[in-house]
Amino acid sequence: MEMNQYSPGPAGFAYDEAVAGKMVNKVYLWMSMALLVTGLVAYYVASDLQLLHTIFGTRGVFAGLVIAEFALVIGLSAAIDRISAVVATLMFLAYSVLNGVVLSSIFVVYDLGSIATTFFITAGMFGGMALVGFFTKKDLSSMGRILYMAVWGLILALVVNLFLKNTMFDMLVSFVGVIIFAGITAYDSQKIKALLLDAPENEQTQKLAVIGALSLYLDFINIFLYLLRFFGKRN
Repeated sequence: MEMNQYSPGPAGFAYDEAVAGKMVNKVYLWMSMALLVTGLVAYYVASDLQLLHTIFGTRGVFAGLVIAEFALVIGLSAAIDRISAVVATLMFLAYSVLNGVVLSSIFVVYDLGSIATTFFITAGMFGGMALVGFFTKKDLSSMGRILYMAVWGLILALVVNLFLKNTMFDMLVSFVGVIIFAGITAYDSQKIKALLLDAPENEQTQKLAVIGALSLYLDFINIFLYLLRFFGKRN
């Protein structure tokens, strides 16, 4: 994508900071809204012992929720060109609700104060890396591809440690996970800016913004969960 009417940016892109900033603001607004929904749902579920028992103590319920999460993400990404912006937004919010239910266990496992501390640390790290991606003139495409491949290695390491149950290895994997998703945050921020640059405010642009918000939401959640292993105090 080249837009020669603007000053040049990385990888042949040309950026109008005002236009791109306006559209990216919508992305972060939706991302923040989804994080708020996830947090409220997680806290509500964690405060209801009967509901917690139903979700985590009934065979198949938790697995069904996780499968539903994957189905929503895959379905939203695959059908984004065929569905309306309203449907895309509702699917994103539905995902944030389901994720809140799944993540409710952290309020049982970890002290509330350490969860809040980790959230603010995550917000600072995420915000810093998002700004790097938004303002840097360096093309982060190559780094992004490498980091996304590294995610598969990270998943494999997590699966292996399910059998090893090695605490030191778990800490190492968590540290690597923070680095990987911090880098992906910068890459996604730059990619979203490029995609939304000079885009008219129509339905297609709104759907792109929803997909962008989903990507950043997932980056934030992953950084938060990995940092929680370092800063979370167990109940």
